[in-house]
Amino acid sequence: MDLSSTTKVVNNVIDLKAGVARIKAEFVLTGNDKSPTPNTVPCQKEEDSNNLEVDMTDETTSDQEPPNKKQCYLSRKEKRRGQNKSRPPPFKLSRESRLCPVLQDVPEDEPWPECKNEKCTFIHNIPEYISSKLPDIGPVCYLYSVNGHCPRGQTCRFGSRHLTKEGKNCSNKSCNRTDASTINFLTKELQADLRKRRYDFSKSENIITSLDKMKQKKDEVRSAARKVDGQGNETKLEEKQYSNVKMEVDDHIPDQKSTNENNEVEDKICGPVVLPDLALKREKKELNWQNKLYLAPLTTVGNLPFRRICKELGADITCGEMAMASSLLQATQQEWALVKRHESEKLFGVQLCGNNPYVMTRCTQLLEEQMSINFIDVNLGCPIELVYQQGGGSGLLRREKVLESVVRSMSNVTNLPLTIKTRTGVYTDKNIAHTLVPKFRDWGASLITVHGRSREQRYTRNADWNYIETCAKLASPTPVFGNGDILSYEDYERVSIDYPSIKGVMIGRGALIKPWLFTEIKEKRHWDISSSERLDILRKYVNYGLEHWGSDTKGVENTRRFLLEWLSFLYRYIPVGLLEEPPQKINQRPPGYRGRDDLETLMASANCTDWIKIRTPHLVCLHIVGRLVLVFSIVQVDGLSSSFAERAEILKIKIS
Repeated sequence: MDLSSTTKVVNNVIDLKAGVARIKAEFVLTGNDKSPTPNTVPCQKEEDSNNLEVDMTDETTSDQEPPNKKQCYLSRKEKRRGQNKSRPPPFKLSRESRLCPVLQDVPEDEPWPECKNEKCTFIHNIPEYISSKLPDIGPVCYLYSVNGHCPRGQTCRFGSRHLTKEGKNCSNKSCNRTDASTINFLTKELQADLRKRRYDFSKSENIITSLDKMKQKKDEVRSAARKVDGQGNETKLEEKQYSNVKMEVDDHIPDQKSTNENNEVEDKICGPVVLPDLALKREKKELNWQNKLYLAPLTTVGNLPFRRICKELGADITCGEMAMASSLLQATQQEWALVKRHESEKLFGVQLCGNNPYVMTRCTQLLEEQMSINFIDVNLGCPIELVYQQGGGSGLLRREKVLESVVRSMSNVTNLPLTIKTRTGVYTDKNIAHTLVPKFRDWGASLITVHGRSREQRYTRNADWNYIETCAKLASPTPVFGNGDILSYEDYERVSIDYPSIKGVMIGRGALIKPWLFTEIKEKRHWDISSSERLDILRKYVNYGLEHWGSDTKGVENTRRFLLEWLSFLYRYIPVGLLEEPPQKINQRPPGYRGRDDLETLMASANCTDWIKIRTPHLVCLHIVGRLVLVFSIVQVDGLSSSFAERAEILKIKIS
């Protein structure tokens, strides 16, 4: 929908529909203006649309026999819907075009090593690789300038200053940094132990074995508590007979109270398996959660470079992206990348998602023993359909017995604080979080975060902070954080005053739209950030991305991909100086408007083609600095040179 059609200026007063932010009249684009910030994005390429129309025409006018049901199903399945359906597959380099890792980072004063892998399919001919290598993107390598050494060596796309003519890697000893800024790597030894199932999970096995035994004993007690005669009539055992069956179970379940009344015993033996509270016998590490600003774990966009940006801007607590416990136990490289931690993250946790206590308990033990983390978070809010149908994420909210076993076993196996992030429930009209938060407290949770929406709501409607306050009161003294719709320091102040039982806030989408929100909250002000300051944040993100994902071709493409993911949130920000009634609300969308300068206008565009296209000669240099520097860290470009045109063609960037 083009929101510019929802604005009407009469006597310098703007008439807006609900959900549309109020922009000062001089910046609003009326219906007669051609908006430089269109709010619609083409769902597919023009040629794809033409092909689709031709295919439909051919299908209706053809004299051939109608296709069978399977063909009809496949044609329906291939129908394009939504955005980004015409984008190419993820970037991938063939092994035959890549340099052997053994030859990648060779110091200039050492001889060339030999690859001992006879089946290696990478390139080993140095002159051949140098001749086939893509041209450098920029003259300055961020990793070399900061650390004095670039581990990507010959494959670096900014390597002109730290590579010799022979392709060997130089080091600057004056700024050479020896300590690693990123930790929590999956080592080859640990990967082999996990894949060959040699890792010692005896600590978890003891708890899991205890769980299985008690589950079996409970089943025996349930069957022994009632006796069915030949006619199907149910009769209870006599007290003496029942006590003999029950005695062994009490030895394994210390929380059970002995009783001679069968009715009371019936109540105790029903419900989930109760593990011995081993966590109470040893001290848990305590963390101060009071009034901390918590950056939410954000799938895809909550990567390490983004967390570094938020940490510099004032975030107190950071958490890695949601990691699947089963994939971590299988030593999947992509999943273990989500556990990495930067040295600036002083209070850092890992969020786990799983659907059974066996996987979650082992993974908790593994992370505590092998990684440097401060807490472990249990995901009970993921609304993704695949995760939900498998019983993980918000699907655990429907399986209270399994949920109790998960939380108790995880709490028992670790000394680290265990936190829980949950939604209000699964269904919009049936909140259940208020019944669970007191149980979370009793099961061993150190912190509970409640997102004020159900799974069905996803991110529609406003977060229910009144309900979060109710949950916070029921969970006392365990601290409860609230999550939902915080986009300004006024929103934060309102929560702090109106809902005193809530001990802090978790910020998710608000941080994606304006990561300087943490600074605003701590300084209690609206920051009318300029477009150049926003550009500096993005340039810093790109440098952090090149440091994290690498400065080779694959690393550049990863940085570009995640930057574009983030830009899909950043464009929603409306500058404070343009608003008639600040602050902006998270569910408000702007009408068509122009910024105070060209870069601000470009950053506000909802059309992804505006991030790549150059519309006027006046914006040539600005666009190169504002977009290509962001993606490829080019420091200075004086215009459209032939070398730039070649790079643009290689990187599949259209110039018009």
